[in-house]
Amino acid sequence: MIAYVTIGADDLDRAQRFYSALLIPLGYGLEIGPEGLSFALPVPHGQTPVHPEFYVKPTFNGAPATAGNGSMTAFEASDQAQVRTLHAAALSAGGTDEGAPGFRPDYGPRFYVGYLRDPQGNKIALFSSNPNDPSRND
Repeated sequence: MIAYVTIGADDLDRAQRFYSALLIPLGYGLEIGPEGLSFALPVPHGQTPVHPEFYVKPTFNGAPATAGNGSMTAFEASDQAQVRTLHAAALSAGGTDEGAPGFRPDYGPRFYVGYLRDPQGNKIALFSSNPNDPSRND
């Protein structure tokens, strides 16, 4: 199981605007500390996390942060409407479009996804594959 994902950012204020627009509506909480931003889903008392935490931090070696070539982090939305809403919110919060929300035939008939780049250039996917989605537009 993946425990956490960490990405680098040169401008934590820009990263906070982008990721807060994207992750807070998905239920993630945000903690800001001297080492950067920590996004995590709430964990009921006595239980362990079921989803990975997501960290945005300055680079450890002090060199400029760079986006990984071929790497992408995907976040699951509850339905297609939330994919569309969060994709638009993330664009407004400094992201760039890498593929508008929609179905991708290569990934099956239920996979609805939108792609973005964060302000640092990291690729992000927002998807839903809920077959009972009342907002389905297929």
